[in-house]
Amino acid sequence: MGADKAALQLGSVNLLDRAVSTLEQVVDEVYVSSRAGQAADPVRRKYRVIADQFHDVGPAAGLLAAHASFPASAWLVIACDMPLLDAASLRYLRDGRDEQSPATALTAVAGGAAEPLCAIYEPGTLAAFLRQVSAGENPSPRAWLAGIDTTLLVAPDPAVLVSANTTAEWTSMIENIELQSDSANRKPQ
Repeated sequence: MGADKAALQLGSVNLLDRAVSTLEQVVDEVYVSSRAGQAADPVRRKYRVIADQFHDVGPAAGLLAAHASFPASAWLVIACDMPLLDAASLRYLRDGRDEQSPATALTAVAGGAAEPLCAIYEPGTLAAFLRQVSAGENPSPRAWLAGIDTTLLVAPDPAVLVSANTTAEWTSMIENIELQSDSANRKPQ
């Protein structure tokens, strides 16, 4: 992307504030994962931050840091770059959680892949994932969820799982959101 996704603005709100606000409607405590040096930046400093302890492992760093900080806890994890993700979808995920399953995740379509950054990871699953990553093996949460017996819930609205990983994807996403907003605000004549 070439920029800090958390600081990207959608209207008057940055993506991190939007994500935290959405999570606060669903869970009792919210923590923000950050790389070294980010905890004090203006976007993150107002939140409870858990610093990543692993480097060069992508999103696994945040998952594993959360587990290391609270090893007995399950974690509902979301990415900040899914601005359409709403509290209703997260409640659906939370309420559909199968505590006997290693993880519960949303998927866009029946039979589709788990969205690793809109999922609930059970403590034992994160402990096993930590062992894998510590051994230098694949740090991909997507691959991890594909290899275990993840409970998959089809998202009520698959659009909530759309994320932006490039400037072009971000621009397209903003244009689509603005078009939908304009459409909804127009009154029939």
